[in-house]
Amino acid sequence: MDKKYKKLILSIVLDIIGFFTVIPFDIIWAPISGYIMTKIYKGYKGKVAGVISFLEEIIPFLDVIPTFTIMWIYTYVINKEDNKDETIIEVL
Repeated sequence: MDKKYKKLILSIVLDIIGFFTVIPFDIIWAPISGYIMTKIYKGYKGKVAGVISFLEEIIPFLDVIPTFTIMWIYTYVINKEDNKDETIIEVL
């Protein structure tokens, strides 16, 4: 399977985890979510996405926004980056 599609699957799984977190767990999940975003998508865009992911998880009732999947679409559909990028963490 292509590396970018592995990232898509991981993004969907992480969005599902974020969707099903309850308010007390959001306090723990928000910084983890932001950190993971910066590791999956490196550089300036990854850092911005990490902050957005953190805010989306920490603010109540915004959990329904699929931040990781939106970042994947932005990276591979809108910007049309190829899958040659080097990630800090290995995806699947």
